[in-house]
Amino acid sequence: MKVLPIADLIVILCYLLAMIGVGFYFSRKNRSSEQYTKASGSIPGWAIGMSIYATFLSSNTFLGVPGKAFGGNWNAFVFSISMPFAAWIAARYFVPFYRNSGEISAYTHLEKRFGPWARTYAVVCFLLTQFARMGSIFFGIALSLQALTGISMKLIMIVMGVCIIIYTLLGGIKAVIWTEVVQGVIKTLGAILIIYLIVTNMPGGLPKIIEIGKADSKFSLGSFSPNFTKSTFWVVLLYGFFINLNNFGMDQNYIQRYHTAASLKQAVRSVWLCVCIYVPASFLFFIIGSCLYAYYSVYPELIEIIKHQAAIEKLPVSASAAQIAGMAAHLTPADYGDKIMPHFMVTKIPAGLVGLIVSAILSAAMSTISSGMNSSATVFTVDIYKRYFKPGINERQTMNVLHVGTVIFGLVGMGAGIAMIGVKSILDVWWTLSGIFAAGMLGLFLLGIISRQSRNHEAIVATIIGILVVLWMTFPDIIPAEYTFLHSSMHANMIIVIGTLSIFLVGVLLTKVRQLKLARSTNHSS
Repeated sequence: MKVLPIADLIVILCYLLAMIGVGFYFSRKNRSSEQYTKASGSIPGWAIGMSIYATFLSSNTFLGVPGKAFGGNWNAFVFSISMPFAAWIAARYFVPFYRNSGEISAYTHLEKRFGPWARTYAVVCFLLTQFARMGSIFFGIALSLQALTGISMKLIMIVMGVCIIIYTLLGGIKAVIWTEVVQGVIKTLGAILIIYLIVTNMPGGLPKIIEIGKADSKFSLGSFSPNFTKSTFWVVLLYGFFINLNNFGMDQNYIQRYHTAASLKQAVRSVWLCVCIYVPASFLFFIIGSCLYAYYSVYPELIEIIKHQAAIEKLPVSASAAQIAGMAAHLTPADYGDKIMPHFMVTKIPAGLVGLIVSAILSAAMSTISSGMNSSATVFTVDIYKRYFKPGINERQTMNVLHVGTVIFGLVGMGAGIAMIGVKSILDVWWTLSGIFAAGMLGLFLLGIISRQSRNHEAIVATIIGILVVLWMTFPDIIPAEYTFLHSSMHANMIIVIGTLSIFLVGVLLTKVRQLKLARSTNHSS
């Protein structure tokens, strides 16, 4: 078992204790559900922007993005390029809409438009998205710390989960936002430090990295051909636009922050600040992946142990040494990309600095998980418990439900992380699951806010059709083998694009058909 030096362990312990201390500090100010979920509208716009940025820049980015760049190219960076387009729509329409509504939940509007079923459906989609997000992040942080310490991934998730639950439970949204401000700074500095360490350890420095990257097309943004069956530039651009539109327009994590701002101007400013920081910050992580690829191209012998470990995970326990060696020889960088940065950390980063890097990775995980726990508890309390079980509960009872919900959703997130042990790519899993769960609620939301004439029954039919389309694209095996021509050949990232458009366009079409019928009947009667 690997053991971190005492200096690194002290740095990590101090960081964890500081985060819990923040929770205790803000617990004194959480006397009502208004303070716990909205911070009474007292957070400055710059802090909210940093908080949103920290939520975006999760451990999926910290570990998954360098892994993708190491195993492939910069195709996934197109996701970041799409963000300003979605942010413009959010700042122009969504943020004012939610601020004017005054509703803490993102999904109350859907009940007003289409009825209780729409609100409940969106809440279920949101909670499933949060379980996927928290699970993938728990998994990512456990993967890193296991490489550094040798401790089991399950135990790491449990310890981390308990720490996150404590400070989120005590501090509410204020603790979440202010810890995320600190975490956003730490994780960005951590990325810069990693780049510096790789470049200084690389023979030939940055010019050699660029030379190797160009030779192996590591800086490519993907094919520009109009092919939607592969991860082309256009597929990732569309995916990024729709998923970011969902994040800024339907995700309770972000919408709840709009309400913590003192004014609409501050809320809008927070969206743009997030974009202005996230796009260049995500670029740093692609640089890390390319730097690692170049470094291990020069020193291929240094990753034999990683390939060996990846081969063991793919084979049965009874596999022989020859079988493991044979499997390892055939692995590509994409097969062990998620393991490469933890491996560099444990072998090349000096004692003391490892603790800082681990704290950066912890901050990347903790910020998103704590945000997911708080927003999930808020949605459960407002949209489920108060709506269907006890509408007239008082402040003390509301706070109790929020606290219990925070703990439960934290435990569920841990369970989802444990279930993901063994997946090939953190980023791929998160992108696929988020696309599946987000497609339905984004399409329904756009139908409700854009098509003012659409009614309840049209929304129901459109949603059912959209769900069937998502299922068809997600599970191609549900189509019998003899009807292979009916199988979806589109890339998995297109699920949110096609699913969203299916609900929205079908709903608009049904509305137009009803209006035409009504116009004809009116003409006949006259």
